[in-house]
Amino acid sequence: MLIRAVLAVGLISIAAPAAAEPENSNWPNYQEANFIIKDYKFASGETLPQLKLHYRTLGSAERNAAGEITNGVLLLQGNTGTGANWLRPTLADELFKEGQPLDAGRYFIIIPDALGRGGSSKPSDGLKGSFPHYRYHDMVDSAHRLVTDGLEVAHLRLVIGSSLGCMHSFLWAEMYPDLMDGIVGLSCQPVEVSGRNWIMRRAAAEAIRHDPDWKNGNYDKNPTHYIYSAAAGSLMPESAARIQEMAPTRAAADRLYDERVARIAKGDANDSLWAIESIEDYSPEADLPKIKAKVLLINTVEDVANPPELGTVERAMTEIKEGRYVLIPFSDKTHGHFTHYYAAVWKPYLISFMGTLRPAAAAGGTR
Repeated sequence: MLIRAVLAVGLISIAAPAAAEPENSNWPNYQEANFIIKDYKFASGETLPQLKLHYRTLGSAERNAAGEITNGVLLLQGNTGTGANWLRPTLADELFKEGQPLDAGRYFIIIPDALGRGGSSKPSDGLKGSFPHYRYHDMVDSAHRLVTDGLEVAHLRLVIGSSLGCMHSFLWAEMYPDLMDGIVGLSCQPVEVSGRNWIMRRAAAEAIRHDPDWKNGNYDKNPTHYIYSAAAGSLMPESAARIQEMAPTRAAADRLYDERVARIAKGDANDSLWAIESIEDYSPEADLPKIKAKVLLINTVEDVANPPELGTVERAMTEIKEGRYVLIPFSDKTHGHFTHYYAAVWKPYLISFMGTLRPAAAAGGTR
C-alpha cells in the first residue's frame, strides 16, 4: 500500500545532518555498556578475537517466566554518528516521553552503536587496514547476538531503523522473522543499491582509496585529500531548501563548506571506507516474502538517495505480505533524506501503524 502523505507540519557514511542537537540521556533506567563476542567470524572468513558492540538501554523491561525480556524496541542508527542519534530532542522527546509512541514507561528500548561506529569495534581502534571487511549481514548478526544473548530479549515489539538502520531492519525481518511484531524503516529502499546511489558511494570510496596519504589503510596521520570531496558529499542527503536557508549567499556557503571539511578532517578514513563498502551484500528483495512482521516504510519525495520516481520501492513492497509505504511530500519541516531525524514529521504514521499490530503478549512475569 502506498500512502502519499500530506503534512501540515547518509547517503554515504560521512554524511551528516545540517544541525545536530545535543543528546539527552536523562531517561528512565538509562544505561550504557559493551557486549563482547569472542572469536567472531565474519561472512568473509575473516576473524576478530573480540568484537565489541557498545549499546544503550532505557525504559522498563517486562520479563516472562524464564526471565526473558518481551517488550523490547530496537532502534537502529543511520549511516552517521552513533546510536546516540536517537537521543536527540527531535527524536527522543517526540518518542520516549510519557504518552508518546515509545513511552519509556512501557517499553525496553535498545540502541546499539552499529559495528564500525562509535564505541563499537572499528578500524581506527588499532587494526587500521587489517580490520575485517564487515558487511551488513555481519552487522545484523552481531547485533542480534547482543539483543538475544547479551540482553536476553525473547521478543521485540518493534525494530525501527533510519537510513543504514532502515536497510538493516529489512534484514532483521528476513533473518529472524518470528522475533518482532513490526518493523519501521525510515529513508531507504528494500532493494539492492544501484544506479546513482551506488555510483555516489563508489566515488566516495575511491576518493579514499586513491588518496596518496591512505597507504592501503596503514597511515599514521589521517589522509587529507579525500576530505574536500567528502565535504560536498556530506551535504547531498539534506534538503536543498534547508541548505539554502543555511547558506543563502556565496560567503555563507563557503563557511558551511569549510565547516564540513574541518569536521570530516577529524574523522578516520578507514572507518568511513569500511562503512561505505559494508553495503556490498545488501540485496534483500528476493527474501522479502519471508517477512512475517508488519512493515511500515517512510520516505520523502526529496530524498536524493531514494528517489521515488524509480518505482523500485513500489515493486519491492508488493512482495511483503503486510506492508505499508508512506511517501512524505516536501514541506518547510522536511530535511530530505535526513527527515528521519525529525520524528514530528513522521510520528503520526508510526502511531497509526502501532495501532495495527497484534495485541502485545502478556509477559507472564515482572517488570
